Order: sequence, then C-alpha cells, then structure tokens
Amino acid sequence: MRIKLTDLYLQQSKLDIEIQKNHKTSYKETRNKRYLAFLVELGELANATRCFKFWSFKNSEEKARLIDEFADGLHFILSIGLDHQYVLDELEFEDNINLDLSSTFLETYNYFSEFLKNDTLENYKKAFVKFLNIAIKLDFSLDDIIDGYLKKLNVNYQRQETNY
Repeated sequence: MRIKLTDLYLQQSKLDIEIQKNHKTSYKETRNKRYLAFLVELGELANATRCFKFWSFKNSEEKARLIDEFADGLHFILSIGLDHQYVLDELEFEDNINLDLSSTFLETYNYFSEFLKNDTLENYKKAFVKFLNIAIKLDFSLDDIIDGYLKKLNVNYQRQETNY
C-alpha cells in the first residue's frame, strides 16, 4: 500500500503552529513530550485492540475507536517529522504476514526506540512504516487512515478553541 503524506504534513503543520501559538511553545521545547505522546498513543491503540490480553475473552474495541486511536498516533508521528524537517511525500508499506498484531506493535516500539537513539531520516521512515503496518493488521484502508486523521484534526482544532 502507498500513502501520500504531503497534505497530511501540511495539515499537521498548521495545527502545530496553532498549538505553539496558543501555548507559547515550540518544537524544541516539546520534542520529548511529543516522543512520549506518540508512545502513549501507540499503547492506547494496543490497549483498544486487546491483542495482547491473552487472559481475556473480551473482543477488541469497535473499528471506529481503533481508527480514532490510530489517528492520534498519526498526528504525533507527523509532528515529529515536521520537528526534524523530515517531510515525506509518500510511504509504501505492506503487511508482514509472519507477525501477529502484538509483534507488529512491538516492532513499532523497537523501531521508534531506534529513532530516539539515532534520529536520522532513515530511522524515522522505518518507524513510520512499522506504525502504518499496524493499520494493515487492523484491516484499515487508506481512506480509513486519512479520514480518521482528518476527523481527529477537526477535534483537535475544536479543543484548541475551547481551551482543552
């Protein structure tokens, strides 16, 4: 699958500027907080899927909730790219059929950890691709990913307007 990212980065940049203006902050001042925010959102998505809860019979959250959680992570990984001036036109990603969903989450954590140790463009791309692989494992279409992002974008603007 191939996702075009140019417009998403543009939209994220506008939101980031709004947030920075409202909160009198900058990318530099919030870098570590955005790193942690991405990891927290990744964990919230994993929790919503319940993929690791071998002790429970309860099913995953509804698809709409999963898309919303995925969109939260997408916001942060785009923002991290903007901070580092790593703006990608597009990314190609595909399912690794050898991995289950839990392993795909772990790979994403691992690749993002590598980026944290060595914040190169190549490590950023690898972490982003692994994150997108989760969407494939969850049977999200490109429309699901983009529509989910845009829906959450509107929510995030509303939150800025209402001093969330």
